[in-house]
Amino acid sequence: MEPDAASDRLSIIWNNEQRENALAADPYTILGVKKDASQNEIQKAYRRLAKKLHPDLNPGNKKAEEEFKEVSAAYDLLGDAEKRARFDRGEIDASGAERPQQRYYRDFAEGAPQYSNESGYADFAGADDILSQIFGGGGGGNFRLRGADVHYRLELDFLDAINGGNRQITLPDGTMLDVAIPAGTRDGQILRLRGKGRQGTRGAEAGDALVEIQVRPHRFFERKGDDIHVELPISLSEAVLGGKVRVPTPSGPVTMTVPKWSNAGTALRLRGKGVPRADGGKGDEFVTLRVVLPEQPDAELEKFIAQWRGNYSPRQAMEA
Repeated sequence: MEPDAASDRLSIIWNNEQRENALAADPYTILGVKKDASQNEIQKAYRRLAKKLHPDLNPGNKKAEEEFKEVSAAYDLLGDAEKRARFDRGEIDASGAERPQQRYYRDFAEGAPQYSNESGYADFAGADDILSQIFGGGGGGNFRLRGADVHYRLELDFLDAINGGNRQITLPDGTMLDVAIPAGTRDGQILRLRGKGRQGTRGAEAGDALVEIQVRPHRFFERKGDDIHVELPISLSEAVLGGKVRVPTPSGPVTMTVPKWSNAGTALRLRGKGVPRADGGKGDEFVTLRVVLPEQPDAELEKFIAQWRGNYSPRQAMEA
C-alpha cells in the first residue's frame, strides 16, 4: 500500500491524561472465567455466551444486545494472548487503551544500588545519596534513562482497518515511520511500535511510539463488533422472483441468492465475510434487502399493478 501523507492527518499528542472513561468492567468477570483460565477455556466461555446473547436470537432485546457487545469486547481482549498478557501486566486497561506507567528514576539506573538509609527504609534513601547517584557524585555517573514514549494519531480508511496492511506516516522532522496495521483493527485502538520513540540517555533503550487509530466511516458498510452490516438495493422482480445478486464485502464482491418473495428489511447472513478475529476466525456480514422501484416510470408496470390489486393488506397488524 502506497503512503499517502496528505490523508494521514498526523497529529502529535504531548499529554499524559488518564483515560478513566475508557475503563470497562473486568473482562474475566464478563466471560465468567478465572484469571488463570486457559485460552481454550476463554474461547469456550465466549462461544457459550455468544450463542445465548447474539442479537439474531434475541430480536428487540436491547439488554441482550448490550451484554453481547460487552462479551465481544472482553473476548477481543482475552482471546488475544498478547493483549491478555499486557492487560494482566497492567499495560492496557479493559478497553484496550494504554495505561500510563508510573516510573521512577531508579527504574532506569543501570546497576543502581538498593536505596536505603540508616533507618532501614529501602525506598527512602537520603536526598544527597540519590542526587549523587544521578549526577555522578561518589564515583557514579552511569545513570541511564529510557527514552520517552511519543504519541501519534493516524486516520485509516474503513477497509484498510478491516483488511490490514502497511502504512507510512511522516514525522515532524520529515522522517518516515512504518506502521503495520493488523487485520481487524478497531477505531480507537492503540498500536505500540517498540523502540520508535525518543532516544534514551547514555545508550539506554529508546521509548515506544504509540499510534492511536481513527477509522473513517464507509459509505455503505457499518461495523458492529466483528460483524459487517450493509443495505443492498434489489429490484421488485428480484424481490418477487428471487435470484442471484452480487453483494459487496470487505474482502471483495460475492454472489448471494435472494429467496423468492423477499420483503424489504429481510436480513440475510454471509458467514465468515465479516471482520478478521485474533483467533483466526471471522465475523459475519448481514445483508438487509431494500426494494427499489425504477427511477423512471414504467407504464407496463403501472398497468399491471392497476389490474392486479392483490387481496392482502400489509398494514393489517397496524389496523387491528
